[in-house]
Amino acid sequence: MRTVLCGLLLLTCSVVHAEDKTAAVAQAMTDAATKFLAGATPEGRAKAARKFDDAARTDWHNIPKPQRKGLQYREMTAQERELCHGLLKSALSEIGYQKSQRIMSLESNLKEGEKNQTGTPLRDPERYFLTIFGEPTMKGPWGWSFEGHHFSLNFVVADGAVVATSPSFWGANPATVKVFVEGGPEVGTRTLADEEQLAFDLLASLSEEQRKLAILSNMPPDDYRNAGKPLPPERVAQGVPAKSLSAEQQQLLRKLLTVYSGHLAPAVAEARMAEFDADGWNQVYFAWAGATKPGVGHYYRVEAPSVILELVNIQSDPAGNPANHIHSVWRSPRVDFGIVSK
Repeated sequence: MRTVLCGLLLLTCSVVHAEDKTAAVAQAMTDAATKFLAGATPEGRAKAARKFDDAARTDWHNIPKPQRKGLQYREMTAQERELCHGLLKSALSEIGYQKSQRIMSLESNLKEGEKNQTGTPLRDPERYFLTIFGEPTMKGPWGWSFEGHHFSLNFVVADGAVVATSPSFWGANPATVKVFVEGGPEVGTRTLADEEQLAFDLLASLSEEQRKLAILSNMPPDDYRNAGKPLPPERVAQGVPAKSLSAEQQQLLRKLLTVYSGHLAPAVAEARMAEFDADGWNQVYFAWAGATKPGVGHYYRVEAPSVILELVNIQSDPAGNPANHIHSVWRSPRVDFGIVSK
């Protein structure tokens, strides 16, 4: 059951807040959001600022939607852009920030790769939108989002802590850059390399009996579950149970989760992993579907009380290279968007 209160936020002891760990990040986010609103033009502020309980707060998606909430990066003044980057940097690690900029720049690759096609979506590395929900204070609650094609960040701050960091979507097309395009990454760049390779490494380490449990199907799904939905999918006990993995395999699985958490500011990443560790291995499952080698469509997911993580790579890039278009999403069964589940 998911309890909804106070603009979709209820703070209870059922959620690990780790105020002492995330307070500094919460303060940095609050300061950066306050500076953005103060430095924005009246027009920019009108587009960027919404009430915390605005229904648009849970309206998210990784697809190139024709309409989005918030102030578009392309429309920002030079000062607004600088302040927007300040807010992003307050929430992300250096690795995460650089990865976010790479994802945005891949729109240039898509634009070039699809230039001879008709009916394709708008591709624009500046078509990303910032929205601030509520008044940024250390009492809160307030939240913010930054999203566009293949990238979606959603945060909630309350009572001096970062209490929600998901949905968090990170995608890449092409997953591996094969042709250099002005404005895009260098040839050979794999934006989500570890997120994909560590899962292959874990799969390769499984015994025959473990693989029988882990591999659900020879065919991957079309995409991750509950795309664009306010609530994450319900957890299901499918795959190989992590409690049956060896210590080395468990560490590899934890390393995979750490890579995703590592997108965020270190203190928030540590709090995420502390929550996962506190739950133990008894309710954690690793599942796979599709090909067991790169270059062919594949999918995996990790399900635990504190996280539902999915990655799917089945689509071709604009040049037709198969399985070179990644979608990955981290969702919290407990507190996506600050919606607390009991």
